[in-house]
Amino acid sequence: MRLLPITCLFTILGAAAAPVTAAQHQHGSADQRAHAVMGFDQERTTHHFVLFTDGGAIDVAVKDRADARNRDAIRSHLPHLAAMFGSGDFDAPMLVHDARNVPGTVTMAARKAAIVYRYVETPNGGRVDIRTSDRDALEAVHAFLKYQIAEHKTGDPLTPRPR
Repeated sequence: MRLLPITCLFTILGAAAAPVTAAQHQHGSADQRAHAVMGFDQERTTHHFVLFTDGGAIDVAVKDRADARNRDAIRSHLPHLAAMFGSGDFDAPMLVHDARNVPGTVTMAARKAAIVYRYVETPNGGRVDIRTSDRDALEAVHAFLKYQIAEHKTGDPLTPRPR
C-alpha cells in the first residue's frame, strides 16, 4: 500500500532532476528557459545591451574569470546567435522570454539584409555587434535591445550613443 506514494515521490523527484527539454522550457522559470536556450548559467554570467547610433551590441560575460565552462558556452552560443539573427531567425529570444513577439524582431527579420551581426570574442565571454544604416532597421534594433534591457534588468542606458 505504501509503494504507490513512494513511487510517485521518486517519479516527481526524477522529473525535477531531469534536464529541461525544448518543449518543457516554456513552463519553467526565465532562468531555466534561458539556460535551456543559451546553454550557460544565468546566475554566473552578466548580460549587457548597448544602444549605439548605428545599432547596438549584446555582451555576455562570466562573473568569475576562472569559470571556463560558462565562458566557453557563451562563446559557443553567441556566434550561433549572430548567424541566426543574420538569417532573420529570432526564435531564441522568443523562447527565452516566453513571448510570441519580441519587440523589433518582425522588422529585423524583414530588414535582415540591411543589418550586420558580427561576433567578437571578449576576455570573459563574447559580444554580438549589430550595425545598420537603415532607419527602420535601426529603430527595430533599438526596440529589441530596450526590451532585452528591461527583461534582463541590466540597468543599461536606453539612449543610443556613438560607437
